Amino acid sequence: MLAALGDPTRLGVMELLSVQDLSPDALAAALEIPGNLLAHHLKVLEAAGLVRRTHSQHDRRRTYVQVVDGAMDALLPVPGPISAPRVVFVCTHNSARSVLAEALWREASNVPGASAGTNPADAINPRARRAARRLGLTVTDRAPQHMDDVVRPGDLLVSVCDAVNEELEPMPNPRVHWSIADPAVVGTDAAFDATVAQLQERVAHLAPRVATAVPPRSRRRPS
Repeated sequence: MLAALGDPTRLGVMELLSVQDLSPDALAAALEIPGNLLAHHLKVLEAAGLVRRTHSQHDRRRTYVQVVDGAMDALLPVPGPISAPRVVFVCTHNSARSVLAEALWREASNVPGASAGTNPADAINPRARRAARRLGLTVTDRAPQHMDDVVRPGDLLVSVCDAVNEELEPMPNPRVHWSIADPAVVGTDAAFDATVAQLQERVAHLAPRVATAVPPRSRRRPS
């Protein structure tokens, strides 16, 4: 693993993937390198067991690169903090993944959290509520909300749905993406429990990096 990380570009890949999943195109653009060179570096990182690829649940032609669970433990220094007044978790319906992530966030961080959807459902999925109860988590009693009614300037947006990441228009807010499959597609308690476990690990990794910031609209000009 250390040998695989002995290259500035591969270190850059791991830094970019430290709290999010990115497509190869997004990685190549962020690193300003050609796609064939990125493919070589990803091959090295995959062979070392540091990263893996997953197919988008929304667009099966698209893949995301993500860090293998626990692969980076104690290998690199902790990345710098992210400053945000709130963290808002977004999925399509705001009925399962985003509300579960919001509940987990409240347990893990003092930074305020919220959740929303791009096409909110009528109600939160009952299996999501049951999965939360099994872990002693409290899911909000409100109905799913549209992100236009929730997101504020400066909020860190965490998309937990491939469709949201691929279809959401550019926004000034900082964004992070987690490629999490929709447990409602499978529709079993086991699928929801597995999703909670994935979200729990992601939240635990992100929470120490996010520090509270003053919302942009609340800042005062010096007198």
